[in-house]
Amino acid sequence: MSKKEVIDAVTMKRALTRITYEIIERNRGIENLVLVGIKTRGIYIAQRIAQRLQQLENVEVPVGELDITLYRDDHKETSEAELHSSDIPVSLEGKEVILVDDVLYTGRTIRAALDAVMDYGRPKRISLAVLVDRGHRELPIRADFVGKNIPTALTEEIIVEMEETDGVDRILIDREEA
Repeated sequence: MSKKEVIDAVTMKRALTRITYEIIERNRGIENLVLVGIKTRGIYIAQRIAQRLQQLENVEVPVGELDITLYRDDHKETSEAELHSSDIPVSLEGKEVILVDDVLYTGRTIRAALDAVMDYGRPKRISLAVLVDRGHRELPIRADFVGKNIPTALTEEIIVEMEETDGVDRILIDREEA
């Protein structure tokens, strides 16, 4: 495997800023908005978007944390130690919810997240924001807000590294060598 950096910290910040502006434009006001980050890196991306929204619109947007472990269609028996808790600070009933994740791939994570969100109320609308869309969907799911489209081969992997967990902001592509 050989890892190659495809997005650096500056480009990642620009992509998140672009997503933030698109959210403002499409929502015509953000007073009824809730960002819900999918654990783990989706939470950090949601927090960064919320900070930028605060700077630009002077409105504090609630950020929730969503653990989809129990909702996955591919999870086996899960021990209590493996489960993380979700933390949604407000009711999602009637809200404009934006699910936030780092990489959109098959769509299975997002399908699980949609099921999980519904346990917190019935939102007016659910949108999806992702830092990277790499293609190869198995389900009919698409992102409403995309930082970067990075087409990949099935043998490649996208690795998102973030300051909060990895000490650096960047996106790598990991290629399987023949």
